Amino acid sequence: MTESLPPGGVVHSAEELDARWAQAWRPEQVAERLSGVSTTWCIAAGWALDLFRGRQSRPHGDLEIAVPAAGFPAIRGRFPEYVFDAAGSGRVWPAAGAEALAATHQTWLREPETGRFLFDVFREPHEGGTWICRRDASLRLPYDAIIERTADGIPYLAPELVLLFKAKATRPKDQADFDGVLPLLSRARRDALSGWLERVHPGHPWLATLAG
Repeated sequence: MTESLPPGGVVHSAEELDARWAQAWRPEQVAERLSGVSTTWCIAAGWALDLFRGRQSRPHGDLEIAVPAAGFPAIRGRFPEYVFDAAGSGRVWPAAGAEALAATHQTWLREPETGRFLFDVFREPHEGGTWICRRDASLRLPYDAIIERTADGIPYLAPELVLLFKAKATRPKDQADFDGVLPLLSRARRDALSGWLERVHPGHPWLATLAG
């Protein structure tokens, strides 16, 4: 992802985006389409926490998956009937070309007939099989260590990393996610999250809770 965004891009109102995301897919729908795909991928964000919990805890306004940036073409190849738009800084670049893709990390799958958005692909920095945190490039972990699976095989990002990303600009739903998942986290998971928060978001309010 580059520092500057390309010209153009469309700005949508919050109401329009809510409407266009209203029929976002569920994790099992994406997992079915990506069965056997050649690249690593996992469910991210709020849905990942619910897969960890083993139940849906709240409504989700969208669905995000994370993939190594170099693996995005393999994901895109599974959805030839759809269009991928790049998104960033409140703008959307329809049917994004190389410039918009290089400048952003989010890619929204759009149904061309209806304009509905179905899921979001985070194209993550990496070196081979090593994931690199886009907020602190010194935080690097093997994909095998950060992806877990449900009983029926759906891959999801480890909850402690999901919460690290939710910590940057904590919204009410992020706080609720933290409060709801915290009792399920082992001491090792809490310690890992604490270390990452101290590194990426020093002084974060969650640190005191995690220390308890």
